[in-house]
Amino acid sequence: MWCGRTRALLRVSGLWPTGVLGRRPLNCSAASLAGSNSPRCWNCGGLGGPLRGDRFFCPQCRALQPPDPTRDYFSLMDCNRSFRVDTAKLQHRYQQLQRLIHPDFFSQRSQTEKDFSEKHSTLVNDAYKTLLAPLSRGLYLLKLCGVEIPEGTDYEMDSQFLMEIMEINEKLAEAQGETAMKEMESIVRAKQKELTDNVSRAFERDDFEKAKELLTKMRYFSNVEEKIKLKKIPL
Repeated sequence: MWCGRTRALLRVSGLWPTGVLGRRPLNCSAASLAGSNSPRCWNCGGLGGPLRGDRFFCPQCRALQPPDPTRDYFSLMDCNRSFRVDTAKLQHRYQQLQRLIHPDFFSQRSQTEKDFSEKHSTLVNDAYKTLLAPLSRGLYLLKLCGVEIPEGTDYEMDSQFLMEIMEINEKLAEAQGETAMKEMESIVRAKQKELTDNVSRAFERDDFEKAKELLTKMRYFSNVEEKIKLKKIPL
């Protein structure tokens, strides 16, 4: 999906991240093989210490190895590097990994392995939460492409969109009762669905600037969703 022309432009402008190759590394299995240097196992000194595929343990002494710093969330969760994610597969992978590296299974192991297990578990949790939600998934995918949306910026939002957000916030402030709140939830949910579909198409076209604009709009509606949740909490 990442055409050669886009890669060339990104490299020239300095936006193509170091270590991200061409088209094939979008497949997580290929991306996970980025590092060619093979550090030795911290425990026995044998080769095969680095994590390749699902090799979290040294093949010789079976000691848990440290997390691979070159591995991105898509690779870790066995997903294609794409905005479209099979959430059922993602959840299955999450459960599979937690059964493998959760700290509860390392209570009788060395302190080093306990520490590594904590790091692995935290990393898996972060990866799962990030890829599960369309907004955080899109922001992370942009980040892998060298494009970030700073917190607290309006990213030059057009006045028409800002007026729409203001009107929705005003309606939310005035909304009273369960029926009114459900109506607000339905409006925001529909907006997020439309934006999510448009973000997916933008990534398919390698249009990162459009994806950035749409994800910024999703962030606004995400804030509205949080306000709705807070308003539904009984005082």
